[in-house]
Amino acid sequence: MPKNIFSRVQSRSLTRHHKIAMAGVATLGAAAIGFSAVPSGASTKTTTEAAQPAAVAFSTEQIKDVKASVTDQMAGASLKAEQIAAKKKADAAAAAKKKAAAEAAKKKAEAARKAKEAASRDAKRAQVKKAAKSYPNNLDGWIRESLDVMKKHGIPGSYDGIKRNIIRESSGNPKAINNWDINAINGIPSKGLLQVIPPTFKHWHVPGTSWDIYDPVANITAACNYAADKYGSMDNVNSAY
Repeated sequence: MPKNIFSRVQSRSLTRHHKIAMAGVATLGAAAIGFSAVPSGASTKTTTEAAQPAAVAFSTEQIKDVKASVTDQMAGASLKAEQIAAKKKADAAAAAKKKAAAEAAKKKAEAARKAKEAASRDAKRAQVKKAAKSYPNNLDGWIRESLDVMKKHGIPGSYDGIKRNIIRESSGNPKAINNWDINAINGIPSKGLLQVIPPTFKHWHVPGTSWDIYDPVANITAACNYAADKYGSMDNVNSAY
């Protein structure tokens, strides 16, 4: 009788049929455990349909918050840009106002300076006028005043030449008149210190002097102006001219 027959049978490798049978038993056991875990009264209906994935709920509140935040940021940036622009505009206006004020102050200062200079010139003129050279009311004063007028107009002549001819013509009398020479006969008598006839006096009259032929300075200056043209200077006259 063979020994350990059962041991040899048991140790024999499991066949493919055996493996499948064992897998089925295991599956049935798991199913039984599953059924036993189902509460009483619960539906034991099974389905082969695949379980549908649970719906995921999305909230729009966060999107709204983000959108609002972005809008606020954009509004803040816009407001800041407007504030910067307003500040620049205000600064420009202030600068323009400051410049205009400076220009106005400059013009005012320039006007004040010109007014001061004009007042100074007027004061100087007044001083000069007040301190104008005075001449004695006599032959010496008349000759000297006439020489100053002649100098301004470029009329030649000297004190001695003028005085010499005055003494010969009128003896120094500014109201002297010749009623007997040819000029008197012709109706235009010689008059004044240097015995000048009216047409000659009028023609050679020097601006700045009187139009009165008997005025001493006007008479001397007009006669010297005539003598300068005809003789070169009153100094060259030694007789009736």
